[in-house]
Amino acid sequence: MKRLGVETIVVTNAAGGLNPDYSVGDLVILNDHINLAGLAGIHPLRGPNADDFGTRFPALSDAYDLDLRRRAHQLWKSLDRGTESTRRLHEGVYAFVGGPSYETRAECRMLRSFGADVVGMSTVPEIIVARHCNIRVLALSLVTNNAVLEAGPRGDDIAIQGSSAQDLDKAIEKGKANHEEVLAAGQNAAADVQQLVGLLVRDVLSTDHVH
Repeated sequence: MKRLGVETIVVTNAAGGLNPDYSVGDLVILNDHINLAGLAGIHPLRGPNADDFGTRFPALSDAYDLDLRRRAHQLWKSLDRGTESTRRLHEGVYAFVGGPSYETRAECRMLRSFGADVVGMSTVPEIIVARHCNIRVLALSLVTNNAVLEAGPRGDDIAIQGSSAQDLDKAIEKGKANHEEVLAAGQNAAADVQQLVGLLVRDVLSTDHVH
C-alpha cells in the first residue's frame, strides 16, 4: 500500500467486549492497543529493517490518528441510524491475542485488569506495519460478544452437588463465546459501519486534498 501511495487506512475488526459498559453491537474507536504477542517476541517488524519504509524502532504512542478519531466521533452524530437503534460509539484500548480459541475467563479478567476494553485476534500487526510506513490509521472494533469476566463454577460448590449432567453443562456454558453470535452481530452492524466509513472517506478526501 505504501508503494501505491496510500496515506491513510481504515481497519475494522470483530472483538469481544471486556469493558462492562459496552454492549453487543456497539462500536469502539481504538486509541491504543496491548500487543501481547509482540511482547512475547512475535512481532511483524522482527528481522532486518526495511529502511526505505521506516525507522528500525518506530514509536507507537501515536499509532491511532487523533484527527481521524475526532472526525469519526463528529460524523457518527450525523449518521442516519433510525430511531430504534441503541448502538453506541465508544473509544478504547484493544488487546491483541493470537487465537484462534476464544479467551478463558481468567484471561479475560487479566486483560481487563491491564486496561483493555476489547479483545481480538487481528488488526494490530497490520497497524504496526502501517505506522512503520508512516500511514495514518483509524481502527474500529465491533463488539460482537461480551467476554465472560466472572469466574466459573467450582467443582466443590455446594450449589451444584447432586446436579444433573445437563444442569452442569448449563452452569459452565453460561456466557460461552459463540461464533454464530459473532457473525450475526457483524451482519447487523454492517450498514452503520459502512455509513460511517463512507462519510469519513468523503470528509478526508474533501478536506485533505488526497486521492
